[in-house]
Amino acid sequence: MVWVYRTAGIPDNLFERFETVPITKEEIRAIVISKLRLKENSWVIDVGCGSGSITVELCIQVPNGQVFGIDSDESAIALTKRNLSRFGMKASLFLGQAQEILPTLPQVDSIIIGGSSGDVTRLADLALDRLKPGGRIIFNTILIETLCLINGLIKQNFLYDVDITQVIVTKSKVVSTGTMMVARNPVTIVSATKP
Repeated sequence: MVWVYRTAGIPDNLFERFETVPITKEEIRAIVISKLRLKENSWVIDVGCGSGSITVELCIQVPNGQVFGIDSDESAIALTKRNLSRFGMKASLFLGQAQEILPTLPQVDSIIIGGSSGDVTRLADLALDRLKPGGRIIFNTILIETLCLINGLIKQNFLYDVDITQVIVTKSKVVSTGTMMVARNPVTIVSATKP
């Protein structure tokens, strides 16, 4: 078995990777998982599953639940399948636009929106429709403009227990003269609860 722990934040190097498919870094995944407040039987949707790193982590956290992954990139779905298999996990994966797939899915306890394809307002409306009352929604963004839209959506939909956290991770890198710290791009994680 590749990962024998229930701890979130599987090291990135344990996942299979494609150069063209993004991965949510391990530190961000650990924070996202903590903000979801999952139970063993939670049902969760991962919008923009990419490499499947969050999808795999969700499956570990909800062994008696159900995980749905959505991505519009065929390579991403293929990579997510490979990573699920690598970690011995199962999830329901859907290739296509989240705006078309979300309405066909059951109501769930938590939703992560990691990619919006530029239409975060419509995507958020559809996601909130699939979210049970009291469920948690998470938005991950690197763009200030998207953060502004999300903030408006939170107020418009009367979401509560809102937390906005910006994470800047620096990782060590060995160079010829020693070890330096290299910063990654900041990621803003917005979590909220549906009334």
